[in-house]
Amino acid sequence: MKSSGDIARTETIFQRIGVAGAGAWGTALAICAGAAGRDVKIWAREPEIAATLTSGDGNPAFLPATSIPAMPASTDMAHLADCDAILLVAPAQHLRATLKSLAPHLKPATPIALCSKGIERGTHKLMTDVLAEEASHASPAVLSGPSFAIDVARGLPTAVTLACPDRATGDAWVRSIGRPHFRMYWSDDLVGAEAGGAIKNVLAIACGVCEGLGLGRSAHAALIARGFAEMTRLGTRLGGRPETLAGLCGLGDLVLTCSSPQSRNMSFGMELGRGKSAADILASRKAVTEGVETAPAVVELARKLKVDLPICEVVLNMIEGRLDARSAVDRLLNRPMKEEA
Repeated sequence: MKSSGDIARTETIFQRIGVAGAGAWGTALAICAGAAGRDVKIWAREPEIAATLTSGDGNPAFLPATSIPAMPASTDMAHLADCDAILLVAPAQHLRATLKSLAPHLKPATPIALCSKGIERGTHKLMTDVLAEEASHASPAVLSGPSFAIDVARGLPTAVTLACPDRATGDAWVRSIGRPHFRMYWSDDLVGAEAGGAIKNVLAIACGVCEGLGLGRSAHAALIARGFAEMTRLGTRLGGRPETLAGLCGLGDLVLTCSSPQSRNMSFGMELGRGKSAADILASRKAVTEGVETAPAVVELARKLKVDLPICEVVLNMIEGRLDARSAVDRLLNRPMKEEA
């Protein structure tokens, strides 16, 4: 007998899955959906990536040395018009522009799972807010959790949060792309899922700086713990639930992203800690480092809401060149002692 928390309440399956975004994460999700038996189509911004995905030559730009079955890809957003549901994987700061292109091709109430993590610069809006403004006729969900693209692409065990206010739609998402090695846990807390995913990228830069400076595992563990406190403060202030932030899409994602140079955010911080400038590090990269893009929005939003985020503050100062790594650490260490609450 299944418990009340088991996912088996609807027989609906989204057979035709569209993936908007052909970076490493979008491609990995497309592989996962295809392996679950779904018909997958991809929208890619770059014509050369659309061509190699369609021909079966993979995605050497973003997911090299990975076996990827041929799947139809196009640079025309109308390619996704007949899909039953969309995985939207555009980088956070490009989400609005991507939605403007996608919205005219969506059927009413098309389920869209937002798979990018960030807060929009300038407006300080969460990704679900951007979706509501640009495609109000879509049905929102958030897919977030500790999941490196290469692990998902290779079929290694992964667990994520699927946040969706409508339980039936959430069930359908789980039935459509969930697999034994890609476990999906439903939640109705969109804000908590989004806040955790956005803030952890900024905190991972701080952990990378700690690693780059050689400050040791004790300092690294302290940063994760105090970073989680910052995530919880801002996430709950935005309306997220503490239990969501303590789950896969919050603490789980934070631990993964802060613990491996495979994370673009942590590796960026490691280079900062070794003395490189943010501009030089970014110039050498093709893929987006979301924590760099999100840090200004996180800090500005926290100031507006009067939420104290000292780690995120020093990360922003390092990115913008106002503090070097050693000075940033000194600033954190010389803060007044206080209760742990």
